[in-house]
Amino acid sequence: LLVCIVGGFFFFKMRKVLNLQRVNSVDLEETLKLGISPQVKNNEKMKGYKNIALFGVDSRSGDLLEGDNRSDSMMVCSIHEETGEIRLVSVYRDTILEVGDGYYTKANSAYALGGPAQAINMLNQNFDLNIVDFVTVGFEGLAHTIDALGGIEIQIDEEEREYLNQYVHDMHLELGTEDTPVEESGTVLMNGIQATAYSRIRYTAGDDFKRAERQRTVLQKTLDKARESGPTALVAVANNVVGDMATSLSTAELLNLIMKASNLELAGTGGLPQEEYRGFGSTYEDGEFILPLDLEENICWLHSFLFGEENYIISEEAAERNEYIRNNFQPYY
Repeated sequence: LLVCIVGGFFFFKMRKVLNLQRVNSVDLEETLKLGISPQVKNNEKMKGYKNIALFGVDSRSGDLLEGDNRSDSMMVCSIHEETGEIRLVSVYRDTILEVGDGYYTKANSAYALGGPAQAINMLNQNFDLNIVDFVTVGFEGLAHTIDALGGIEIQIDEEEREYLNQYVHDMHLELGTEDTPVEESGTVLMNGIQATAYSRIRYTAGDDFKRAERQRTVLQKTLDKARESGPTALVAVANNVVGDMATSLSTAELLNLIMKASNLELAGTGGLPQEEYRGFGSTYEDGEFILPLDLEENICWLHSFLFGEENYIISEEAAERNEYIRNNFQPYY
């Protein structure tokens, strides 16, 4: 009875605070299921996992679901529902993929072309996934989350500090946030704006690959802080982020994740395309891009990493996309 009372209290609190931008989750799920290959739908190895697409967007209008919002970051978050293990995989935004209707261009275009539904379909169809849920957060939403948790500690070098402070200043000019530069390199307790600025750095060695790694680091540190917090504190966090977050998850699903937060553990992170299976190219339309030299190898790695599925055989649809990329995009190195 006590558990029911406590659960009911938090559900009531969550219903009051979680006034998020939403899509109709039922309609979205039905739309997305049409884009999932029959082979993936029947794959027993993928059962027991909650797969969620995470998008970070630079939305100046405040509308996270529509408008010209290219996804600045894009990740697949896979949660093992029995163990609570989480695995995060970044999809590098400049990767050439089919983004819809046979159109091949940089992956981050999908969100701008058709919002979260088109971006999720792109992930499902290019990588043999079965995602039907998403969370989209703007820069301010990430910053508010980190501030509500008391900040996160990140180690930076002097080059990163200089770029970080430039992004802090840029966000001050663009969004009216506080201009709070980091004074020294080393291990720094960062506030939300500083940590968000850190996650945006791309002009150091490693370029976009290093930036995606920084983004995963920020998420890992944020998750670690969330695990240390109780449900009441996490409700306060939710209250801080709702103005700059959109999701397909229901209040009950969000409550369930909050109640389980202390049991969630980040078991591994990675990025796509994998280093050994990627190259670089350039066209007049797309400029410089990242090329999945072998989409099949990348898909097989992903299924092994997320679901422990060895010797995965990709779907016919994914094989066709792999062949198209091989025949129509040539790496220059």
